[in-house]
Amino acid sequence: MQANRKLRAINTPVCTGVFSFEGDYKMSAHLFWWIGVGVLVVAELLTGTFYLLMIALGFVAGGVLTVLGATPSAQIATAAAVAICAVIVLRRSGLGRKQKRDASENPDINLDIGATVSVDAWRGRRARVQYRGAEWDVELADGERDDAGLYEVRAVRGSCLIVAAVAAKPAH
Repeated sequence: MQANRKLRAINTPVCTGVFSFEGDYKMSAHLFWWIGVGVLVVAELLTGTFYLLMIALGFVAGGVLTVLGATPSAQIATAAAVAICAVIVLRRSGLGRKQKRDASENPDINLDIGATVSVDAWRGRRARVQYRGAEWDVELADGERDDAGLYEVRAVRGSCLIVAAVAAKPAH
C-alpha cells in the first residue's frame, strides 16, 4: 500500500507559507527522541561539560519507552526524571565542573613547567641562569635543597622560575 502524500501550503493568521505533508504521512514518535539524542551529543562535543550528555540520557530513556509502547506522557515524565537525576549525580560528583588551577603552576598553560635548568651557584635562595637563550631569575621552592645542581621548574612567577631539585636516578 502506497501512502498518499502531497505537499501543501498552510496559511493561517499566525503562520503563512509553511509547508506540510498532507495525507497519511506520520513521523515515527521514537525518531524525535533519537534525533534529540544526536543533537545533544553533538552540542556536548562543542561544550565539554557533560551536562548535555545527562539530558541526552533522559532522551534515551524516552526513546526506549517509545519503542516499548509507553504513552507520550510516560515518555516525557521518564525522560525528565532520568535527565534530572543524571544532572544531580553529575553535579555531586564534580565531573561537570571546570577545575580552576593557578596558571603559574599549570603545565597545560605554561610550557616551562617541568623543564630542567642547571644552577651553578645560589645567593641565598636565588640565582640567575641561562634558560631558553635569556637570563632568568631562579628561586628555590620552599623546603628544597640547594646542592642538587639540576632543578625542575615547578612554577613561573613573572620572569622568575620557581625550581625544585631533580631526584637523583639510582645507579644500576
